[in-house]
Amino acid sequence: MVVLTSNLVAAAPSGASRKKHPGKAVLAGGFAGGLEILCTFPTEYVKTQLQLDSRAATPRYTGIGDCISKTFKTHGMGGFYRGLSSLLYGSIPKASVRFMGYEALRNRMVDKDGKLTQTKTVLCGLGAGVSEAILVVCPMETIKVKFIHDQNQPNPKYRGFLHGVREIVKQEGIRGTYQGLTATILKQGSNQAIRFFTFNNLKAYFQDGDNTKDIGVVKTFLCGGIAGAASVFGNTPLDVVKTRMQGLDRHLYKNTFHCAQMVLKHDGPKGFYKGTVPRLGRVVFDVAFVFTIYEQTMKVLDYVWKTD
Repeated sequence: MVVLTSNLVAAAPSGASRKKHPGKAVLAGGFAGGLEILCTFPTEYVKTQLQLDSRAATPRYTGIGDCISKTFKTHGMGGFYRGLSSLLYGSIPKASVRFMGYEALRNRMVDKDGKLTQTKTVLCGLGAGVSEAILVVCPMETIKVKFIHDQNQPNPKYRGFLHGVREIVKQEGIRGTYQGLTATILKQGSNQAIRFFTFNNLKAYFQDGDNTKDIGVVKTFLCGGIAGAASVFGNTPLDVVKTRMQGLDRHLYKNTFHCAQMVLKHDGPKGFYKGTVPRLGRVVFDVAFVFTIYEQTMKVLDYVWKTD
């Protein structure tokens, strides 16, 4: 075990000085994304419930604790995983596309020393976020929000994930799975720009000028957690608008800007931060977990898959 660990460290990507193979990024990202969603979905469920409930004629929940209590009382622990399939199916390809996009852009933008400027770091993160938004996040999030919303109606019309997808496409066409695309692109683009920028700068700080230094699991997790928190406070308003644009009440809004106007008109500025606490708890762990698993998985892949 000691020998294997030593070999993995030796085979690990040498910080920012080595380019990472996009194929490895696909595998490592998908693995990390799948594990992450299994651990964090309950908080995502609570966040979505609170955001959808905020515009109901008669709100069902008075807060986070009430939402958790009523969900458990009505559906048991399984209630916190309603709609999991739609997000799980999207989480793996989402993380794969995100890290592949980031590494592909980074490989093109690094200088001869394997370093990125601050601006290029933001651009790589932005590109990764836009890619995942268009290819994966928007259609899967639209389905997830509609599925969760439908399951809380007196008479749910979707019998399951696949049935829900068929019904949405049948009634609204492929366009029905791309509702809120603008808000999703803005959210994911800013999300990943903030996360990769924060993570890479914190990682560089711990490397203390040596971009070949492995900072270890604990510090990687810490960097990821801080990056996640920064993204929550930076773009929760976009997440609120995106969720409303993808719900069953999508017809109430003309476009993304009109949706934002309605949130401000009816709920005031604080309306843009509904669901922040449960989202913060989920995202901090989510991002820390994904970055950590991704980095460790890349080490293993570098050991078993030689691409240099």
